[in-house]
Amino acid sequence: MSTFLNSIQGVLIIILMVAVGYTLAAKHWFTENSKKLIAKLVTQIALPPYMIISMTNDFSKSELAKLLPNLRYPVLSMFILMGISWIVARFIKVDPKRRGLFMSMFFNSNTVFVGLPINLAIFGTKSLPYVLVYYMANTTIFWTLGVYFIQRDNPNTQVKFNFVDGIKKVFSAPLLGFIIGIVLIVLNIHLPVVLSKTFTYLGGLTIPLSMLFIGISVYDAGLSNMRLNKDSLGVLSGRFIFAPILMYLLVAHSDMPNMMKQVFILQSCMPVMTNAPVVAKLYNADADFASIMVTETTLLSLAVVPIMMILLN
Repeated sequence: MSTFLNSIQGVLIIILMVAVGYTLAAKHWFTENSKKLIAKLVTQIALPPYMIISMTNDFSKSELAKLLPNLRYPVLSMFILMGISWIVARFIKVDPKRRGLFMSMFFNSNTVFVGLPINLAIFGTKSLPYVLVYYMANTTIFWTLGVYFIQRDNPNTQVKFNFVDGIKKVFSAPLLGFIIGIVLIVLNIHLPVVLSKTFTYLGGLTIPLSMLFIGISVYDAGLSNMRLNKDSLGVLSGRFIFAPILMYLLVAHSDMPNMMKQVFILQSCMPVMTNAPVVAKLYNADADFASIMVTETTLLSLAVVPIMMILLN
C-alpha cells in the first residue's frame, strides 16, 4: 500500500511541475530560444553528471554485471513492436506519406524528458540504471531505424543509413554520462568531494527542468490541436496498449528485480519522442502530425501512469 501511495504522490508531483511550466508559458515567460536552452541544459549539462553520481552512489560492480544483459528485453520489445506497427499501419490504411513516421512513433518512446523524471519521482534514484538500460536500446533504435523509416516518407529524399551521424546521435551526452559511471564502477574509482558535490548540484536540475520543458511544450503545441482520428488512435494504441502489454509478457517470468520490471513497463508506454517532429521537419515528412502526437501522448501519459502503477502494484 505504501508503494502505491508513493507512486500516486510521485505522479502528482510531476503533474504539478508540468502545470507550473504550462502556466509560465501561458504568461509568455518563454520564447522558442529559451525552450531550446532548457532542452540543452537538461540533456548536456544536468543529465550527464546526474547519471554519473547516481550510478556510482547506487550501484556496485556485481549489480552492474547483472544489469546489462537485460538490455535484450527492450531491444526485443521494440523489434516486435516494429512488426506490429507495420501491420497496424496497413490495416488502418495510414497515408504512405506518413507511414514511416507512424511506425517510428509507434515503437519508440520518450525515455528521457518524460520517462526519466517519472521513474525517479516514483521509484527514486535506485531506478536510474534500469531507466538507462531502456534508454540505450530506445535511443539507438530511434536514431538508426526510426530515422530511416521517417526518411522513407518523402519520395524526394534519398533514403540511406548515415552510420557516422547515427553513432553521434546515439552517443549523446546522457549516454556518455552513463558510460562514464559504468567505467568508474568497474575501475572502483571514487570521485573527489569537489566533483561529487558539483555533479550533485548540477544533476539536481534534471527533474524540474524536464517537467517545465514538458509544460512549455504542451502549451506551445496547443490543446486545441488535439485530434482523434484513425492515425492518431493507431499511435496511441502502440504507445499505451501494445507496448506495455508486450513488455509485461516479456519480463513477467524473468528473474530480473521487480523494480526493473516495473521501470521497463513504464518506459515502454511513455509518450512519443520529442525528437520525432524535429526529424520529420528535417526530412520533409509530416512534422505537424508528429507534433500533435507528442502533445497528445504527453498529456495522456499523465493519466496512463497512475493506471499503470495501480496495475503494477
